[in-house]
Amino acid sequence: MEWDDTVAAYASDYANQRAGDCDLIHCTGGPYGENLSKSTGDLSVADAVKLWVDEISNYDYNSNSCQGGECLHYTQVVWKNSVRLGCASVTCDNGGTFVICSYDPPGNWAGERPY
Repeated sequence: MEWDDTVAAYASDYANQRAGDCDLIHCTGGPYGENLSKSTGDLSVADAVKLWVDEISNYDYNSNSCQGGECLHYTQVVWKNSVRLGCASVTCDNGGTFVICSYDPPGNWAGERPY
């Protein structure tokens, strides 16, 4: 996985669109996979990524399933074919923080294992 300025610019543009409401609404029709997070206060990109990676405890590789459906952020972070990454954060009008990481190419294909 490597940082990509084009993917990061896309993430930044979308983060800025969410600044007004800080809602966890995925970008529709975009070319990248994405993970979103928000907080009522400060949230760094690194802390958001840690939240997503911590979902590993909900992932069962043998059955390729998520306990409670709560591991899809993790599987996108580690998706074998996603090789470019760009992240951004924005302070929302309500004082919260919105974080997005975009992944190229996108992962989380139904029925496929992340690695």
